[in-house]
Amino acid sequence: MSKNETKIIVQKDKQELFIIREFDAPRELVFKAYTDPELYVQWMGPNGYSMELKKFNYRRGGEWEYIQTDPEGNKWGFHGVVHEVLYPERIIDTFEFEGLPETGHVILQKAVFDELPNSRTRVTAQAVFLSVEDRDGMVESGMEVGVREGFERLDELLVKELKK
Repeated sequence: MSKNETKIIVQKDKQELFIIREFDAPRELVFKAYTDPELYVQWMGPNGYSMELKKFNYRRGGEWEYIQTDPEGNKWGFHGVVHEVLYPERIIDTFEFEGLPETGHVILQKAVFDELPNSRTRVTAQAVFLSVEDRDGMVESGMEVGVREGFERLDELLVKELKK
């Protein structure tokens, strides 16, 4: 378990949530882990899940799409559009879960990468939902577990990358 705490901030009656996490790695490397497909598949999502990238074009106007498979073989699809990639400071994109009964529950996401002393990085992610109900549905889906477990795996990946 990491010494770095994952903070998930959900305020009552707001259509957004924030995820804040510090990493013991330089900003450029953390940013790369978010934008390099070979690194991304190694850490994103809950423990025990595999990821198949269908699209991963992290540039302005690019698209991303992946399928996650749990240990029992259940599959979930996700996709989005990239609006901005400002190396190594900021990413703005959309996120949509493909498993809902109806489409149109798009989330606007912004991730800001702050350089900290001692080659450390703070990532502050803001997700803006179309409604409070959409936001609450995401929180109730267990996303917190996937976020925390993914960041734990990202910690391990960053250590490996720093040793190269």
